[in-house]
Amino acid sequence: MVNTDTIAAIATAHGRGGIGVVRVSGEDLRVFAKKILGKNSLPRVATLSDFLGADGEVIDQGIALSFPAPHSYTGQDVLELQGHGGDAVLRRVLSRCLELGARPAEPGEFTQRAFLNDKMDLAQAESVADLIDAATVEAAKTAMRSLRGEFSHAIHQLVDALTSLRMLVEATLDFPEEEIDFLEESNALNQLVAISAQLDKVFHQAKQGSLLREGLHIVLIGQPNVGKSSLLNQLAGEEVSIVTPVAGTTRDAIRQHIEIEGVALHFIDTAGLRETDEEVEKIGIARTWSAIQQANAALLLIDAAKGIAPVDLDIITKLPSGLPLLRVFNKVDLLGQEPRVDVVGGTVDIYLSAKTGAGVDLLHEHLLRVVGWQTGGEGVFIARERHLSALRVAKERLTLAATCEGRVEFFAEELRLAQNALSSITGEFTSDDLLGEIFSRFCIGK
Repeated sequence: MVNTDTIAAIATAHGRGGIGVVRVSGEDLRVFAKKILGKNSLPRVATLSDFLGADGEVIDQGIALSFPAPHSYTGQDVLELQGHGGDAVLRRVLSRCLELGARPAEPGEFTQRAFLNDKMDLAQAESVADLIDAATVEAAKTAMRSLRGEFSHAIHQLVDALTSLRMLVEATLDFPEEEIDFLEESNALNQLVAISAQLDKVFHQAKQGSLLREGLHIVLIGQPNVGKSSLLNQLAGEEVSIVTPVAGTTRDAIRQHIEIEGVALHFIDTAGLRETDEEVEKIGIARTWSAIQQANAALLLIDAAKGIAPVDLDIITKLPSGLPLLRVFNKVDLLGQEPRVDVVGGTVDIYLSAKTGAGVDLLHEHLLRVVGWQTGGEGVFIARERHLSALRVAKERLTLAATCEGRVEFFAEELRLAQNALSSITGEFTSDDLLGEIFSRFCIGK
């Protein structure tokens, strides 16, 4: 066990509330608890108590909960003081805890201690923050699955399979005189194929979870007056962008957040892309291209009556390589046409009316598909970029291992590096610098 000093923090959000919680964690809190409560605290029993100052003054009154080690969140003794949820009274209770020898907890330090005391692995610890930050119900459900250990279990299964395969490899390296063709006799290549297939499945589930966690930034682009602002208003269900027949009305990026199938979508309405000498509009167009560079996908709006113009093709050629693009042909109502979806050579074109809202449901159906989201979050793991990066490294190492043929020593090294990459996800092989970075992003009190 590390960090044996006592820490304390307000564990609930700042502001007014019916209940506020001050959390304390340390090696032995029996004396500490008696001083602030004026009596012994019964383990795991909610007790109505006065919270006392140094002179015996009652600071607050609420529920005290004591969790002796190791059966607590952090693995140490934990005391929770659940009082009234006002900033002033919570600060007084926290100050009393500091008077009794506690120090202010760093961001994420309670969860960090839970990790260091083997109460949870690193992936589970990160999912605590993801659960708190979840912007949609689906993201919260997925974070909860990771917190319960489903993601970690999938990683451990891969690590165990790699460990078994490595044991065979190492045995071959230790006894070369046996002259056994390892790759054939031990069926190593078939085992490698099975592990790689399972890794691909986990990577896909994690990538879907990453979309849930991060949400998607989708930029609306196109020439002036093609209906970008009208479409944003339809998607948002309210007028968030000014709509006029005057070209260049939108000068700055306007952002709106909506939810489709449990995925948070961050739409950005941008200035129309065209050549202009107007100074303010030029700044807006420059910001449009900046938003495009940071987007996960782009919706290119096109006037259905005019079709794809040379300027639209020019916009497409200037888009970042690999940026998912959905072409939206607007104003079908002016042509007397019904909304529809055309798929030509793998390219999806949506025909709709941003003014009337007809066809916007078709856009909903295809919007998530273009960025790789698949309906149904069952089995999806909430994932961060570091998880995806580690899984990519493992995939690359297993691919290289498959090319080693009879060079057993190289085969063994690639397996080792793949296992290290996977183990970094759960924290079994992780640098102290990375731990500090991860937990510094948590809120104080958690």
